Amino acid sequence: MSQENVEVLRRGYEAWNRGDRDAAFESLESEFELQLPEGGMNVGIYKGREGVTKLFENYLEVFDSFQMKPEKFFEVDDRIVVFVRTPARGKGSGVEVEFRPAHVWTMRAGKAARLEIFPERQRALEAVGLSE
Repeated sequence: MSQENVEVLRRGYEAWNRGDRDAAFESLESEFELQLPEGGMNVGIYKGREGVTKLFENYLEVFDSFQMKPEKFFEVDDRIVVFVRTPARGKGSGVEVEFRPAHVWTMRAGKAARLEIFPERQRALEAVGLSE
């Protein structure tokens, strides 16, 4: 496993969780793409830092707290699957929820080029040719 790529992602998650959005987005390529699947919130493709920032601002309008805690990393060539635990608290209601998606990152030269989010972890593994 390329420890450099994993560490880049780990630092990004840590920065997000402490509220440092600039540091979290530091490892993204300028042409970065984030794809959210059908059936979830904010479905579609978000491009560049502006698109990703707008998406996360939408989440923060709904949630007082929204963290992404990586649990396990799997690397296949330039792609890294990360099992993530995402605890969140509803704004106003205070209702606590937890999501357990998988993030599939495509890395290029130490930067994140693409992120695809899968609600089912098994589908993320299959997308890179693995199974649990």
